Order: sequence, then C-alpha cells, then structure tokens
Amino acid sequence: MTKFTACKRASVDTLMIESAQDMLEAVEIELAEKVKLFALLGNEVRLKTVLLLLNVERLCVCDIADILKMNQSPISQHLRKLRDAGILENTREGMTIYYAVANEKRTLLLSIVKGANNDR
Repeated sequence: MTKFTACKRASVDTLMIESAQDMLEAVEIELAEKVKLFALLGNEVRLKTVLLLLNVERLCVCDIADILKMNQSPISQHLRKLRDAGILENTREGMTIYYAVANEKRTLLLSIVKGANNDR
C-alpha cells in the first residue's frame, strides 16, 4: 500500500480497499482492451475517422483524405492501425478499398463518441 503524506484519515477501511482491488483484478483483461482502444482514439485523426465512419457507414482512403483535408498516406497509416486493432474492417471493390466500423465494435464506439456527433 502506498503512503501519502498529504492524505490523513481517521481509519483505514481495509474491507473497501480489498473489495476495490478484487473488482479491478476481475476486470483487468477488459480494462487492458479499453486502454488500447482509448490510446488509438486519443489521436485526433483516428477519432475523426471513426466518427465519420459511424455516420457515413463506409468510406475509402480518398474520401477520408478529402474530408479531413490531408494526404492519403497518413490517412492510410491511421486506417491500418484501426483495422489491426479490430475497430475497422475493409472490403475491396476493384482497386478501391472501403473501410467501415466493425459491427462488434459499433455500440461501444457509439457510446464513446456520443457527444462528439450531437447524439445522432
């Protein structure tokens, strides 16, 4: 247990502390996955891309680059990271690759970015 000189309490609630530690241990794997997700979405370009794809359903690199007024190369790198993390999936139609939010991540992502798109 860490001791802080600035914290003063009359007594230690060891039962509460142990209960909280047990709760964190029980969700450790789930938390690790969410930490990775938040780290990915902590980048403005990736967050905007996910927000776009939650609202537009599918876009190609060219579309995203035009919307964000960026070059295709950095957009492609961000898309790869999101795809590798299982947040996005892609389909090829001829020479064009379209990206969409993975169905199993849609609800979670919507809850994270809910306020960013005015509750649409």
